[in-house]
Amino acid sequence: MFLGIDLGTSSLKALVLDVDGSIVGTGSASYSLTTPQPGWAESDPEAWWQAAATAVHEAAGEHASEVAAVGLCGQMHGVVLSDDAGGPLRPAILWADGRSRRQLEAYSALSAQRRRQLANPPATGMAGPTLLWLRDNERQVYRQAHWALQPKDWLRLRMIREAATEPSDASATLLYDLTTDYWAKDVIDELELRIDFLAPIRESVEICGVLAVPAAAHLGLRPNLPVVGGAADTAAAALAGGLLDPGPVQLTIGSGAQVVAPRDRLAIDATGRTHIYRAAAPDRWYAMAAMQNAGIALEWVRTTLGGATWDEVYAEAFAVPPGAEGLVFLPYLTGERTPYFDPLARGAWVGLRLSHTRGHLLRAALEGVAFAVRQGLEALLATGVAANELRLAGGGSFDPRWRQLLADVLEQPLLATATTSASALGAALLAGVGFGAWPDAQRVAALAAPAELVATPGSASDAYESAYLRYRQLYLPIAAALSG
Repeated sequence: MFLGIDLGTSSLKALVLDVDGSIVGTGSASYSLTTPQPGWAESDPEAWWQAAATAVHEAAGEHASEVAAVGLCGQMHGVVLSDDAGGPLRPAILWADGRSRRQLEAYSALSAQRRRQLANPPATGMAGPTLLWLRDNERQVYRQAHWALQPKDWLRLRMIREAATEPSDASATLLYDLTTDYWAKDVIDELELRIDFLAPIRESVEICGVLAVPAAAHLGLRPNLPVVGGAADTAAAALAGGLLDPGPVQLTIGSGAQVVAPRDRLAIDATGRTHIYRAAAPDRWYAMAAMQNAGIALEWVRTTLGGATWDEVYAEAFAVPPGAEGLVFLPYLTGERTPYFDPLARGAWVGLRLSHTRGHLLRAALEGVAFAVRQGLEALLATGVAANELRLAGGGSFDPRWRQLLADVLEQPLLATATTSASALGAALLAGVGFGAWPDAQRVAALAAPAELVATPGSASDAYESAYLRYRQLYLPIAAALSG
C-alpha cells in the first residue's frame, strides 16, 4: 500500500492506496492561515507537522504496517526558511501573500532572455519575490537559513532528514529555468539571491530518502519507508485524473482555482496572463490559469456573514435567481493573478440595494468565483489550448448546485472524477511508481478512472452572460478608484 500526503493551505489530507488502485483510508487535519499585516499570508510549519500525524494516523489505521512507500504534494510557491534539520526559523510565507509587490520590480528589470528562461509572469507570493523580500527586510534570518524550501519539500525534510525538490514545484518558484530544467543560475545571480539554500532537484518518482525513526514514530508508520520526490498539488491532481497528454482541461477549486491544460511541449504564453510548469512526469508540462480567490474568498464570505454553515450557504444562495438580482461580487481579497496579475486588486460587492438579503450576497459570491474561473479559462484557451473536455476536481466542487452554476457560467459540460482528494491520490500514485508497483507515471495516468458527466449548461446560461459582462467591466474602475 502507498501513502499520499497533500499539504494544503488550510488542511493536510492523507490517503492510503492499495496496489489494485482502491483507496483504503483517508484522513485530514486543519490548521490556520494567519495575516500578521494586511496582505500577508503565513502559516506555522509545526502545525503542518502535527496535522500530518493526525491525518496519517486516521488514513492508515490498521493498514499502517502495510504502507510500503510515501509520496507528498502540496501548495505551491510558498517559502519555508529552516535550519539543516528542518527547524523553521520563521512562519512560512504562502502563495496568497502580497508583501513582495516592490520586489517584482527586480523581475521587470530582467532582460527578455532571462524572463523567457523563467517562462512565467512574476507574481507576489512566489518563492523568488518572497526571498527578495526576506533578503531586504529580514536579512539576519535570510542569512541564517540553511534551506529555503517549498512547503511539501519542508515536510519531506522533516520526514527523511534530507532536502530535495522536484521540477513541478521548482518550476513555479520564478527561480527555475524551464528551458534547461534546472535552477536558473544566471537569473539568481542577477537578482543577487542565494542559490546554496535551494534544494537539489530530483524527479517526482525518485526515492529521495527513507523515513527516519523519530518521524516514523510521529506518523505511526514503519521506519525506513522510501519517500519519493512527489509533486506540486496541481501536478499531482492532474496525474490522478489521467491528465498528462493534451486534450482534457482540468478545473481544480480549492483555496484558489486553477484551470490546467496538459502540454507535450514547452509553450510560453506571450501575453503573460497564464503560467506553464513542469508536470509530474518527464517531458511533460501543463499550462495553467491561476485565480487566487476561490475557496479562500468563499470561506471569508461564509464566516463574515454570520458564520453560516455550508448547507445554509447553498440553501440561501440558490433560493436567489441567477444573476443575484443585479448584485456582483469581485472576489479579489488577496489580489489576483490570471488575468490581471495585480496584487492590489481588491474585492467588493457592487450594486447593493435594500431589497438584497444575505442570500443575495452569498449567491453573488458563488457567481463571482465562477466568473473569475471563466476569465481564467478564456485566457488559457487564447494561448492555443484545444480543450476537448472540461473536468472538475477539488474538494470545493461537489455540491450539484455549485456544479450546475459552473457549467452554466462556463457554458461547457462538466465531467468529474470520483475522489475528493485528487492531489493526495496523485502523491500516492507517485510513491507506487517509485516503489516499482507501476512502471512509470504515464502508465499510472492511463489507469485513471474515466470522468463522468455531472452537469451540462442549462437555461440559466443566458442570465449569467449579462452578469459576467458587468463583472468584467468592474475591475478597471474599482482598481482606478483604489489607486487614486
